[in-house]
Amino acid sequence: MVNRLLRLGSVSGLAMLLVAGSVSASAADRCGKRIHKAEMNLQQAVSRHGEHSRQAEKRRRELDKVRESCHR
Repeated sequence: MVNRLLRLGSVSGLAMLLVAGSVSASAADRCGKRIHKAEMNLQQAVSRHGEHSRQAEKRRRELDKVRESCHR
């Protein structure tokens, strides 16, 4: 009886770890996509308006915010 409970607890613990791992991987994917989009927006602003334009500076600040929010 005790062995059965231990096995059941081990199996359910492993299942919880797998679910938690897939959730965090999904969150990492979303962060990666958000960072990539912000980087592309920055490159586009630099190409259109110049490296030190106010548009490029705005996009740099946005990229910094996205990176900061993803690394929490």
